[in-house]
Parts: sequence; C-alpha cells; structure tokens
Amino acid sequence: MSVHGKMEVELEVKVSAAQFHEVVSFRPHHISNMTPDHLQGVDLHEGEWGKQGKVISFNYVHDGVPKVAKDRLEVIDDVNYLSSYRVIDGDPLKEYKDLLVTVQATPKGDGSLVKWTFEYEKLNPDVPDPQSLLDYVVTVSKGIDDHHTTTAN
Repeated sequence: MSVHGKMEVELEVKVSAAQFHEVVSFRPHHISNMTPDHLQGVDLHEGEWGKQGKVISFNYVHDGVPKVAKDRLEVIDDVNYLSSYRVIDGDPLKEYKDLLVTVQATPKGDGSLVKWTFEYEKLNPDVPDPQSLLDYVVTVSKGIDDHHTTTAN
C-alpha cells in the first residue's frame, strides 16, 4: 500500500526572490559555501548548471548523518522564480518511492517569501512524513539568506 503526501512550508527571507532563485536553480553548488555545516558539496552529473534536465548530487548532513541525494531539475521557471527537483537516487529513496521538491521565491517588500513543497510517496505506511527534511531546507534557506545579507553589508 503506497501512501502519498504533500507538505509545505513558507518563510520570509531578506534576500530578493531573484537572488534566491538564482542560487537554488543556477548555482546550487555555491550553497555549500553558504551553509557548510549542512551541505558539503554539490556535483553536476549530467547537463549544464541552470538548465532543465541537469542531474546533480547533494552531499549533505541531515539529523547529524552524512547523506547523498541525486536529483534531476525537472522544472525551472525564471518568471515565477520556481524550480522543481525530483530525487532519482540516494538516501531519501530508502524511505520514499518518489520525492519531488519544489521551491518558489515570491517578492515581498525588500525581501521575499520562500515556499518549499514536498510531494512524496512513502515506501510503506510506517515511514514518517518528511518533516525533518522540510526543517532541513528551511535551515539551508536561512543560511542562504544570512550569507547574502551579511556579504551585502
């Protein structure tokens, strides 16, 4: 029996929607410089940075454990500052048959509102919802924001 779910979280950041989108869509390999305690590296496996269809792997620490996720950039929308990554290999697939991560930054005042959406299918009903992964992307988002607001001053 498969269990499908969808979880969302929104947070306000001081960085512009365009800057946030630029980092998560075109330069995710720079995030490890911004949040080195959470993301150790991002490697390109197929395609080109910033292009739909690229395949990248994230080496990250989640709940104190080093992990890897290989993702394909399925959607990149520069008008709406939206990107969707599908996990195609790695640690998240030990619990989820399918995991699609969408991030959208919307201008709000001098900063932006960042919305993360996880659409998933659990391997079995005993697998927890990906709340800790959602908390993780919030922490990384705050790191991106802190990096940009600190270096801008």
